[in-house]
Amino acid sequence: MVAKIISILSAFIIATISMLGYSGVVLLMAIESACIPLPSEIIMPFAGYLVSKGEMNLWGVGVAGAVGCVLGSLVAYWAGMYGGRPFIEKYGRYILLSRHDLDLADRWFAKYGEWIVFTARLLPAIRTFIAFPAGVARMNLTRFCIYTFAGSLPWCLGLAYVGQKLGEQWDKNDTLKTWFHRFDFLIGIAGLLFVAWWIWRHVKHSRMPAHSENAEATTSTAND
Repeated sequence: MVAKIISILSAFIIATISMLGYSGVVLLMAIESACIPLPSEIIMPFAGYLVSKGEMNLWGVGVAGAVGCVLGSLVAYWAGMYGGRPFIEKYGRYILLSRHDLDLADRWFAKYGEWIVFTARLLPAIRTFIAFPAGVARMNLTRFCIYTFAGSLPWCLGLAYVGQKLGEQWDKNDTLKTWFHRFDFLIGIAGLLFVAWWIWRHVKHSRMPAHSENAEATTSTAND
C-alpha cells in the first residue's frame, strides 16, 4: 500500500515536470502555494535531480518555482480579500486548512506586518497560509507579489540544490542504489511522511476547542 501511494505521488510529479519542464515546476508549486497539500519538499528536489542530469538549469528551476509560488499565493490572497475569514473557515477544511492555521497566520501578520509575507515563505507550513491574512488586510498587491517571490526564491533554490546534489551522488554511490532502486522512491517516502504529518496535524487541531486553539496560537506567537 505504501509503495503504491509513493509510486502514484512520484509518478504524478515526475510526469508533470518531465512533460512540461519549467512550466510543470510552475504548475506544481502554484498548486502547493494555493494551500493544496502537494509539498514543495518533493517537487523541488526532483526538479533538482533533473538539474543533475543536465535536463534543467538550477536557476531556471528556482525562478520557475518562485513564480509558481506567486501565482498560487494569489489564489489564497484573493480568497482572503474577497471572501474574508468566514469564507476561508467554511471551505478551508476541504484542503485540510484548520482554524489554528488561520489564527497563527493572522497573529503573525498582525505582529510583524507585511514583512512576514517575505519571512514566512522561508518557513514550513506557515509559508502557504500567510497569503490569507495579507488578502484580508488588502495588502498592496505589488508588494505582496514582490515579497512572495523574494521569499520563495531561496526556498526553491535550496530544495532544488539538495535534489541536485543527491542526484549527483546517486550516480556515484552504489550504497544508495542498493537501498533505493530509484530516486523517486526516496522523495516519495519524504512526501508520504509530510502528507501524513499534514493530515495528523489537521485532525489534531480540528478536534481542539476554539479557545484551546487560540491559546496555543497565542503561545506560539509569544515564543517568537
